Amino acid sequence: MQIGIIGLGRMGGNISRRLMRAGHHCVVFDANAKATAALAADGATAAGSLAELVEKLAPSPRAVWVMLPAGRITEETVTALAGLLGRGDVVIDGGNSYFRDDIRRAAALAPKGIHYMDAGTSGGVWGLERGYCLMVGGAPEAFAAVEPIFAALAPGLGDVPRTPERKGEPTRAERGYIHAGPVGAGHFVKMVHNGIEYGMMQAIAEGFDILRSRADAAALPEAERYRLDMADIAEVWRRGSVVSSWLLDLTASALADDGQLARFSGFVEDSGEGRWTVEAAVEEAVPAEVLSAALYARFRSRQDHTFAEKMLSAMRFGFGGHVEQGRKT
Repeated sequence: MQIGIIGLGRMGGNISRRLMRAGHHCVVFDANAKATAALAADGATAAGSLAELVEKLAPSPRAVWVMLPAGRITEETVTALAGLLGRGDVVIDGGNSYFRDDIRRAAALAPKGIHYMDAGTSGGVWGLERGYCLMVGGAPEAFAAVEPIFAALAPGLGDVPRTPERKGEPTRAERGYIHAGPVGAGHFVKMVHNGIEYGMMQAIAEGFDILRSRADAAALPEAERYRLDMADIAEVWRRGSVVSSWLLDLTASALADDGQLARFSGFVEDSGEGRWTVEAAVEEAVPAEVLSAALYARFRSRQDHTFAEKMLSAMRFGFGGHVEQGRKT
């Protein structure tokens, strides 16, 4: 099918490429003309403005995927699209918007007959090859209209073994995408996913900081001051350990490249979802000690940097290409 893609950064560009590999036709636009030209060279149809993008899409129902940072730029883009699209068209926000913003935007578009969908998208800079894990919110009829897009972006069954208790034909979830529920549900699930990500990353980072610090712990007897090879420990844990994961894979890669992580300052950003997850926990009166502590550790990292924070920066760069403040090139 045909789809418009707005925002051709680290993820938007590769989303377009993955869709084109699957036979879909992309009409693309980015404020950076070079990014648009690069996608046109790969086979997309280039547009010089939002209006031109909509004009180059086939007659309704049209679908437009917005892949921009959460906040003002996404808000302005959705508002502009509301004046360009018509009844039966679909707007998909694939960024990390706050789920309550999704509900408000959907309500604003509804009188025009335009469907709004939220697609929590995980996969980072590796999504082109690995596929994207997708958590989608929106009306069932809108989801059905654009489901081929989600199916093409998702990893599919791949090399991940089936959960033994699941029988019969593989479900959407097993193929890497779900219709999570009504508008906002997709980004809510992705929000909690990212909150969990904070906690997992923090646990890995703190563990390796303990391992690394052992050699210089002056309060310990000399015989207990182990000088441990961080890269080898990360590597062996990747193979058969119960803590093996993609985050550990990225840790092993960063340590193999530079055991001191000297390129990383240890200044660790938070992109919003961790805060929103903790806020949701407070609203629901659900204890979330680990996720809260992981968020606060990122706040502290901006004042005092440790090896653990450098490792967090290395993982963020590994999966998302995030460049932290003060990182050395």
